[in-house]
This record gives sequence, C-alpha cells and structure tokens, in this order.
Amino acid sequence: MEQPRRITDSFPRRRRRGPGRPPGRLKDRKEKDKAKAKDKAQLKVRECPRAPSQPPLDPALMEMLRRFDLSWEYGPCSGITRLQRWERAQELGLSPPGPIRDALLEHSDNPDVTYRWVWDGLGW
Repeated sequence: MEQPRRITDSFPRRRRRGPGRPPGRLKDRKEKDKAKAKDKAQLKVRECPRAPSQPPLDPALMEMLRRFDLSWEYGPCSGITRLQRWERAQELGLSPPGPIRDALLEHSDNPDVTYRWVWDGLGW
C-alpha cells in the first residue's frame, strides 16, 4: 500500500543548518540585500520631484468643510469632489451653504480642499 501524499511533498526540501554551524553565505547575502535596498530607497528619494508647498489652511475653513462632509443631507461624498457634491445638492434643490462653494472655488488648486474629506484622516 502506498503512503498518502502530503502537501509538502510538492515543494523542494531544504537542508537546515545544524546547531553550532556557522551562518555562512546567508548572513552576507542578507547584509548585501539590505545595503542595496537602502541605496535604492535613497536613490528614489532623490529622484522624486517635490510638490509645491501649499500655504497652511485656515482651521475654520477646514472645520467648515468637515461639517459639509459629515452632513448627509447633501448626499454621499465618496468618489466625487466637494464641488461636484455641492453642485449636485444645488441641482436637487437641497440648498447647500454658499460659503462652501466660495471657499472651494477660491482654493480650487489645493487638493486638501478639493478632494480631501473627513474619512481620509481626522488629523487636519
């Protein structure tokens, strides 16, 4: 009668080092891989263009936008920008606040104002 097959039979067997045996090549290879990964990480950091810094936003503005995001009476806010949500609410006759639209148009070049919403992170 033949022995039942195990799932581990399909994988190649690896010999383990016994206790007291020197680590050999494995340690050297790990150190080289770490050094290469570190060099690549530094290289990537240098190659990345820096985003233009945006001026810090007024906390009152961010609080106003946060309240708009949390207000479900203007419909869901996932997958669209804040301005699109405001315009959709206006078309549906929900009368969204006018200062929200003014702030969105004034800061249209800032992604924190245009795209960011409350679930993206609570640490404004």
